[in-house]
Amino acid sequence: MHSAVLLIEFGSILLGLGLLGRVAGRLGFSPIPLYLLAGLAFGEGGLLPLGASEEFVAIGAEIGVILLLLMLGLEYTASDLVTNLKAHYPAGLVDCALNALPGAAVALLLGWGPVAAVVLAGVTWISSSGVIAKVLGELGRIGNRETPVILSVLVLEDLAMAVYLPIVTALVAGVSLAAGSVTLAIALGAAGLVLFAAVRYGRVISRFVSSDDPEKLLLVVLGLTILVAGIAQQLQVSAAVGAFLVGIALSGEVAEGAHTLLSPLRDLFAAVFFVFFGLHTDPASIPPVLLPALALAVVTAVTKIATGYWAARRAGISVKGRWRTGGALVARGEFSIVIAGLAVTAGIEPSLGPLATAYVLILVVIGPLTARYTEPLAMRWTRRRAPRGAEPVRRTEDAKAEAPVGD
Repeated sequence: MHSAVLLIEFGSILLGLGLLGRVAGRLGFSPIPLYLLAGLAFGEGGLLPLGASEEFVAIGAEIGVILLLLMLGLEYTASDLVTNLKAHYPAGLVDCALNALPGAAVALLLGWGPVAAVVLAGVTWISSSGVIAKVLGELGRIGNRETPVILSVLVLEDLAMAVYLPIVTALVAGVSLAAGSVTLAIALGAAGLVLFAAVRYGRVISRFVSSDDPEKLLLVVLGLTILVAGIAQQLQVSAAVGAFLVGIALSGEVAEGAHTLLSPLRDLFAAVFFVFFGLHTDPASIPPVLLPALALAVVTAVTKIATGYWAARRAGISVKGRWRTGGALVARGEFSIVIAGLAVTAGIEPSLGPLATAYVLILVVIGPLTARYTEPLAMRWTRRRAPRGAEPVRRTEDAKAEAPVGD
């Protein structure tokens, strides 16, 4: 009887997520806010609280986080990470300063303490790679000259997560300073070892994992990832970091094949993860934090636009391209929820989960709009402020900068 209820509940969740995904696709925006709302509906205090399947959903959510970070790692090779770090690390530092500090400041102003401040800083810092990549594709900007700058900022954020997540894991677990230092040292050592092995022996690793049979490739990559994630978690290092490092270690045809095979699984379990996060957030707890979440969303949308503008200007991109870069980086999503989920699970601050949910809901909806409209609105505002009779601002250079790289 228990198993029958579990199957009915879990099947209903998956069917509902599929229908929500269709609705989001037709409306042209990310399904993440709908998944979060579904979790709120199924959780305690929602319209239809779950019972038997909650533990099963929790396991699926953990797999979802692992696959999200694995797929992110597959996007980059170790040499890409090293190159981006050397060329664009100033943009990463500006990104961290402008977007992490507002989150930390709000947590301290609300009296949540230093641990919650570190967590909320990460929530407001990291942009959503998945949402941004989808928006760039829909807007036809993949080949634009500012796109490598956008990707560089995202790569630096992803690389920073390999250091940040172990710190947060240690803080929310309440371990001592010495134990936290050991955890961070292990994480940094593991990251350095994997990067070294990937640069020096990447072909050997990929050859070992490689297989012409899609079934065998899927089993080996998925099994290796979950195994490494489990070992990482056993060592008090985030399982997500372990998965991210496995993705970096794989390259070439193996990475491409694994990406194709794992994409449907990632989408499935990532959707389950967002639902699970919503399950642990009481809808009644959101209205009290809605104003702080809205204020934080407005501030960090502006700071992200400023970050992108500065990074693109440093790379020699035209004025229009700078505004497009900033507007594209606004969306927050999966990784903000992953970071907040660590604190929610540990019971750090009851209001942190609701605030993070409201914050992500706001920016995951606003993000695609800022990506589309920041540049034309900025240009219109600039023209209005320009003195009459002034010549247009370097139109030829702007046209060159807007052209795709291959043109």
